[in-house]
Amino acid sequence: MTLVEVKVNGTSQRKEVEPRLLLVDFLRDSLGLTGTHIGCDTTNCGACTVLVDGRSVKSCTMFAVQAAGKEVTTIEGLNGGAEGLHPIQIAFWENHGLQCGYCTPGLIMQTAWLLKENPDPTEEEVRLGISGNLCRCTGYQNVVKSVRAAAKAMREEPQKK
Repeated sequence: MTLVEVKVNGTSQRKEVEPRLLLVDFLRDSLGLTGTHIGCDTTNCGACTVLVDGRSVKSCTMFAVQAAGKEVTTIEGLNGGAEGLHPIQIAFWENHGLQCGYCTPGLIMQTAWLLKENPDPTEEEVRLGISGNLCRCTGYQNVVKSVRAAAKAMREEPQKK
């Protein structure tokens, strides 16, 4: 067993884990954060996407011990402020960017990273930015529309204050 100290969604966590425990299993089973989904275990689907030190990571192929000393943000930690939902979550809801919802947490986390890197992406840049996340229900039209709407809302958000 190995002691892992990691900050998850702003809270310090210390847990003894098997060295081979995947980050996705640590989040789901050890911490009870089941919003991060397991789809393929091979980085193909992106359902397990989280942010590690602000970077997009597919948590099904990262060991929990590799996250030691880092900051992990899951869908549960996406801060929406007083209104509760993050602008990305609102945009996905309002623009029908989800259907069954299985891929949605990973797509939203990938979008959070994408918009941090590029606050005003073109449609082509959005499609490239989410290309590692698979959705079997939506056909991506509304996902792209949702990402672009979120980008616009996030760019305009500081102007509202």
